[in-house]
Amino acid sequence: MPTTGERFERAVSIMSRLRGPGGCPWDREQTFDSIKPYTIEETYEVLEAIDNRDWEELPGELGDLLLQVLFYAQMAKDQGTFSIDDVLDRLSNKLVDRHPHVFGDVKADTASEVVRNWEALKREEKQKRETANGNAKTKNKTESILAGVSSAMPALLEAHKLSSKAANVGFDWPNVEGLFDKLHEEAEELREELKHFPAPGPQPLGKGVAGAGRPKISEELRCRLEEEVGDLFFVLVNIARYLSLDSESALKKTNRKFKRRFQWMEEQLHSSSRDLQDTPVEDLEALWQKAKQQERGGQ
Repeated sequence: MPTTGERFERAVSIMSRLRGPGGCPWDREQTFDSIKPYTIEETYEVLEAIDNRDWEELPGELGDLLLQVLFYAQMAKDQGTFSIDDVLDRLSNKLVDRHPHVFGDVKADTASEVVRNWEALKREEKQKRETANGNAKTKNKTESILAGVSSAMPALLEAHKLSSKAANVGFDWPNVEGLFDKLHEEAEELREELKHFPAPGPQPLGKGVAGAGRPKISEELRCRLEEEVGDLFFVLVNIARYLSLDSESALKKTNRKFKRRFQWMEEQLHSSSRDLQDTPVEDLEALWQKAKQQERGGQ
């Protein structure tokens, strides 16, 4: 049986062959920018397999995600900037350097202590890189602990990262009740802004063209409403963080639950030759309740 190293080298060589002369035309045409959307897609497919506890599918999805790493590394090797060897060396060195409580003599008995050590080590590494680059201006400047949070990541994940880093230095709610108080406060602020909404107030979009017939609101009010809704999301993400839950995963599961129940409703209406759009909202609500009961085993 081939070793793990031999298996990895085979995958690297296959990627090299696909990108090399006489390889795959599609693979040879790809760039760092063209591959980015696939990386995002493959990441979410890995998360979905984990959420579904689909252990048969997960190895394949992880392989697809690993392919993205091999693809980027091969493209970098083609242009002479780095190779998969550099990626592996950086990874191994980082794992050892950032776990001195395992590979060194630093003490860390709890997960929170590990995280604090990790953040401190990351800051030290960055300072060393800047010193090596001779960036005197940056060396003398105290960098924000939030500087490492990328604004390119999904908003829920970004909110989680920002609040986690702030919490690591003590900027956090003392208990979960404080978060619920904040949630109530933000909801009230949104309700206050809604008082400026043109009569008769926000209404369901209804049927027909999306957005047709909606009251026109000023750009200023739209921005204020957007800000208040964003504040609500941020508090909800903090509640999830406080409970050690992943807000992105929680919302994904709710999305799938809604889709599953709504499609069950559609099936019931179709089987009775009824049209969804012509069904009274009271009947739809009754069907929705039945869909929930179906998932609970009729309880």
